[in-house]
This record gives sequence, structure tokens and C-alpha cells, in this order.
Amino acid sequence: MTSSLLPTYARAKVSFERGEGAWLVARDGSRYLDFGAGIAVNSVGHGHPHLVAALTEQAQKVWHVSNLFEVPEAERLAERLTEASFADVVFFANSGAEANEACIKMARKYHAADGHPERYRIVTFEGAFHGRTLATIAAGGQQKYIEGFGPKVDGFDQVPFGDLEALKAVITPETAALMIEPIQGEGGLRVVSHEWLRTLRALCDEHGLLLIMDEVQTGIGRTGKLFAHEWSGVTPDILSSAKGIGGGFPMGACLATREAARGMVVGTHGTTFGGNPLAMAVGNAVLDIILAPGFLEHVRQTGLLLKQRLAALKDRYPDIVDEIRGEGLMMGLRLVVTNTDFAAAARDEHLLVIPAGDNVVRLLPPLIIGEAEVAAALDKLEAACAAMETRGRRAAE
Repeated sequence: MTSSLLPTYARAKVSFERGEGAWLVARDGSRYLDFGAGIAVNSVGHGHPHLVAALTEQAQKVWHVSNLFEVPEAERLAERLTEASFADVVFFANSGAEANEACIKMARKYHAADGHPERYRIVTFEGAFHGRTLATIAAGGQQKYIEGFGPKVDGFDQVPFGDLEALKAVITPETAALMIEPIQGEGGLRVVSHEWLRTLRALCDEHGLLLIMDEVQTGIGRTGKLFAHEWSGVTPDILSSAKGIGGGFPMGACLATREAARGMVVGTHGTTFGGNPLAMAVGNAVLDIILAPGFLEHVRQTGLLLKQRLAALKDRYPDIVDEIRGEGLMMGLRLVVTNTDFAAAARDEHLLVIPAGDNVVRLLPPLIIGEAEVAAALDKLEAACAAMETRGRRAAE
């Protein structure tokens, strides 16, 4: 039977009817350990009672009023985010791409408000992924996403990952900002060094540029801090957040200092659904959990345990696993075998992982997991490695 869905995804032949914590239950009743979390979205797992209660309670009140009126839930969530971060102001959107669009517009408007509209170019880095809109695919710079959609949106200059001389060479009087992910997710779990982030901050200060952190995937506790940039001690001017911030409910946010956002006055930007009471209720419930005493320490300890167990797995299967990457509960296996084949082998063991660039599979479990889920995941990864090893031997015979 031909699907009525636009065929832009090669979907696995499995569907789920309910979730429980870190587990998903398929329609045939089989259980899968979810180490993909909807691509780092289900930050506190499936069916979390606190999120269910918050959404249900809000749904019985009001679903949508638009930003033409005050939304108390949005005011509260913005206040909590600014209290817990570098930011002074927040703009709520519906996705990571929309959050990044707001970041890009804000950086351009900052310079235009200062009398320099010619300063609109933004420097990004090879391997980046910033979204699927026309502007954000141009920012990401990956040809596979740009090809076939007409002229590339102007205003983005991309340099090799970690190349200081190339970066210095591309900064001109038209440059407005630098934009980077503290850990490249889609790009293959490549961790940006603290030294490199400090270098970017210094260059921004030297040239009057804004520093934009894309924390769509790394934020909201994923690495053991609320935002990953905190590990480096570097403070951005603008930051995008999404995925885990809604715990599964579509939501994004652009956070900024008041100085960086000074050009964004009434009428300069907008959204119909962003800041929706339903999303805001869930977002506040997510923060209740993430910001609870001890929770981020739990993420750090569980992430360390996972990294240690993965290192042992690599030692046992050097012909399958080449490198362990990542921080906290944002881990990746760079593979010798094809990552999509490995993801399928893991799925055969009822473990969900997510392929990424540079022949990596990502392990992005809900942040609520503990030692039992780590042990179960490693058993399944071990079985997947053994299956791939056996398959390789048979192919060589």
C-alpha cells in the first residue's frame, strides 16, 4: 500500500503505541529500549507523570490565545530560563530551526540597529546542522541539504572545523556573528574543545561580533549542565534551544542578553504558535525535573558510567567500533562498519540508536536513565556488535 505521507524519510518498519520511561512498546507488544529519545527530544522519558499532569491540566483550561495577549505560563518559563542561564530575554518558537532563525535575525538586527546594516554575514563551521529552513540549511552548509532548492541564501561563510587561520581570514567588516554547536550532533558527535570556544569568544570581542550557540541538541541537561557551553566557562550572546526543552512537545526558544536583543522591538519578529500555553505548561514541567536538586549530577554520573562501558565495548570489538565520542548522555560510536547497518542490528536487539554524520551512531537516552538501563543497553550493543562481526566473517568467507 502506498503511503499518503510525503516520502522524505526512510522509516523503519516498526511503530509504537505507548512509552514507559526509557522504553517504547510496539504495536505487537514488543519492548524497545529507547536510546534515541526521538533524536534527543524525550528528555525525561516517555509518559512522565509530571508532564502528563501538566499538559492535561492546561488542556482543560486554554490551548491557544496568540501572542497578542499576555501568556502567564510563557512569562514564568522565560523567567526561569533567564534565572538559570546567561540570558536576559527569551523568544519562544516551535522548533530548533525556528529558534535558529530567530538567532540569525537577532544578530543581523543588532548591527542594523547600530547603524551597520551591512554587517549581516554569519560564520559557521563545516559539519554543522542548524535546521531545514532555507536560511538554516545555508547556515549548515551541507550540500546534500542545499541541492535542488535554488540559490543558497546569502549571508553565511563556512570554515573548516577548528581552523583558526581560515576563521580569521573570513571575518570582514560585513561579519555580524559566529554560530557554533558546542557538540556537533548531526555532524557526528564532534565535541568542540573548551579552548576553541574561548578562542571564538575572544575573536567576537575583538571584532565586535555576536557569539551564537546552537544548543538545540546539547541543551536542557543533555551533557550534565543546563547548557553545554557552561563546561567551557564561555558565555554566548545568543543561544538556541529546542528538542529536550519540551520533553516531546514541539517547542523551541531563542535566549539572549538584553544587549544582543536590542534591535528586536515590537513588530520585528513573530510567531503564531510560539509560546502556546500547552507548550509552556510542558516546558515548565520539564524544568521542574531538570532543575531539581541533584538531577544534573545524576546525568553526569550516568553519562560517565555509559562512557566507561562504551570504552570497554570498543576494546572488545575493535573491528566494529573505532571511537567513542560525546559528553554526558550525548554519546556516539564512530564505527568501522556502516552506521545504518549497525543501527538496524541494534534495532534487531530492540535497542534504538540514531545514525549521524561521519559514520557515527548516537546514543541519546532520556536523562532519567540509571545503571539498569545502561547495563541493558550495553547488553544489546554487545549483541549487535557480535552480529555484525559474524556477518563480516561470513561475507569474507
